[in-house]
Parts: sequence; structure tokens; C-alpha cells
Amino acid sequence: MIIVPVKEGENIEKALKKFKRKFEKTGIVKELRSRKEFVKPSVLKREKMNHAIYVQALHRDDD
Repeated sequence: MIIVPVKEGENIEKALKKFKRKFEKTGIVKELRSRKEFVKPSVLKREKMNHAIYVQALHRDDD
């Protein structure tokens, strides 16, 4: 359970923003979306490889 301590006189929007940030960090929504449908291990591996190539290309441009 996510607990967000609210200080005296703190804006409700600010507390809600804290809650949303904490909830996003837990990764629950991401997990639910990934479990929605089965993805073959070979497809996952290919996506990971493509992402790694993309990230390396980004870092190569920085030099």
C-alpha cells in the first residue's frame, strides 16, 4: 500500500502528484500491460537487442 504523508497546509494537488510519482515507480501499470498478452521469448529478445543497439547509437553520437 502506498502511503503519502501530507503536511499541514500542503496543497492537495502536490500530495496527489507525490502519490502518482510513487505509484509510477512501483511499475504496477507496466506489469499489467505486459501481462495483457503473451509475447514470445524470441520477440522479447529481439526487442531488447534493438533497444541496446539504439542506446549505443545514441551514446556514440555524444563522443
